[in-house]
Amino acid sequence: MGSYTESTDPATPAGWEGLQALLARPERAVIALDFDGTLAPIVADPEKARAHPEAVAVLAALAPKVAAVAVVTGRPAAVAVRHGGFADVPGLEHLVVLGHYGAERWDARTGTVSAPAPHPGVAAVRAELPGVIEGAGVRQGAWIEEKGRAVAVHTRRAADPQAAFETLRDPLTELAARHGLIVEPGRLVLELRPPGMDKGVALLEYVREIVATSVLYAGDDLGDLPAFAAVDKLRSDGTPGLLVCSGSDEVTELRERADVVVDGPEGVVRLLRALAERIG
Repeated sequence: MGSYTESTDPATPAGWEGLQALLARPERAVIALDFDGTLAPIVADPEKARAHPEAVAVLAALAPKVAAVAVVTGRPAAVAVRHGGFADVPGLEHLVVLGHYGAERWDARTGTVSAPAPHPGVAAVRAELPGVIEGAGVRQGAWIEEKGRAVAVHTRRAADPQAAFETLRDPLTELAARHGLIVEPGRLVLELRPPGMDKGVALLEYVREIVATSVLYAGDDLGDLPAFAAVDKLRSDGTPGLLVCSGSDEVTELRERADVVVDGPEGVVRLLRALAERIG
């Protein structure tokens, strides 16, 4: 992980304001968290990703003390629920999972997922994707992940993961554009998905739905930058917020913008546990 010294104390005045607002009125606070790299360690095969062993227990201790806990992820909501072990957990009755960047929503109270019809461009891209990857010359090591409402290409298994990622960026961007989709880059992954939704939009809509008076958001990847921007907007509109980076040597942008940097999912769990204890 990173070479920084972990601290749960905010490094910025805005972060201190967000933390104090959360502690002063926890019952009006939203705790929003990315999944992969934040609650779950990054692994070569996304299907093997699982939440940190202590994450569910910590969330169950914290959730009853705040207005809401939301997992905001690019994964399908049902997959995040399954890999996180979030269903039927005492204390997590008010948990929501905003999957596919908010296009899907799983609610622990009902155990069901609500979502609009899939974008037709996803099926078209899915059919063409193997040929585009082979044409780019990086078939070996590139791995396609089916995500239902999106499709992703991972390069972590390639001989040179970063070179494969850069080689595929332009052809996949062109493929996505032909079918009305966009490309969301991440940690050695390029996701082709419908436009109009991102973690920032999902977070803003949910915080406003809850009528929260403070928000904490924790993430680790480029896809979390819109959520960081959403917290900045909320701050400018008078709602204090705390930005947490689940540290990584692969992505530095979030670390530079965060109020608090912790050492991956292990550090996120420690931070959430400390919050639960401070709230009492």
